[in-house]
Amino acid sequence: MDDAEVLPELVLPMESRDHCLGSESAKHSLVEYGDYTSPHCRHVLGAVSELVRELGDDLCFVFRNYPQPHLHPASRSAAEAAEAAGLQGKFWLMHDRLFARQDELSEKAIREIAGSLPVDMHHFEKDLSTGDAARRVDDDLESGKEAGVGDTPTFFVNGRLHVGLYEFVPLLTALQRSGGAGSSGAIP
Repeated sequence: MDDAEVLPELVLPMESRDHCLGSESAKHSLVEYGDYTSPHCRHVLGAVSELVRELGDDLCFVFRNYPQPHLHPASRSAAEAAEAAGLQGKFWLMHDRLFARQDELSEKAIREIAGSLPVDMHHFEKDLSTGDAARRVDDDLESGKEAGVGDTPTFFVNGRLHVGLYEFVPLLTALQRSGGAGSSGAIP
C-alpha cells in the first residue's frame, strides 16, 4: 500500500463557494487551510504564488480559513474580514493585504485594510454583523477538523493531505506525482 492510499482526503471537496486562484477546471488542485496571523502561512505565500505562476491554468489554488485564536488572537477577525470582502468579490485583495500587514493586525487595522479596498463598507460591516462571514469561516473550520487539520498551514494536494515540506519544489513534485484533481479535488 503506498502513501497516497492511506493519506486523509478532503472531507469537503472543492466547490464553487471556494476562493480559487487559477482555473476551476484545472488538472491539479492545492487547498490550503491557513491562518492570516500565522508566520508559517505567510512564509508559504511565495511558494504558492510561484506554483500558481508556474502551473497557470493547470492549477486551482484554494485558501480555506483555519484561524487559531488560542495562538493568534486576531486570527478569527481576520478570517471573517476576508470572507466579508469575498462576498463582494475582493477576497484575494483582502487575503494579500492581511498577510502583508500580519504583524500589526488588530480590529482597527483590519477595518482600515478593508476601507482601503474597493468594497462597500456598509455591506462589509453588515456581512460581519449578520454572521454571513462567520458561517463561511465555521464551514472551513469544520471541514478542516474533519479532514484532520491540526496546525497551519495544512495542504491538500489533489484532494489528499500533503505530508512534507511546504516549499515550491516539494509541492510541485507532489502535484505532479499525484496525477490530477480527480473527484475529490474538482469544483463542480
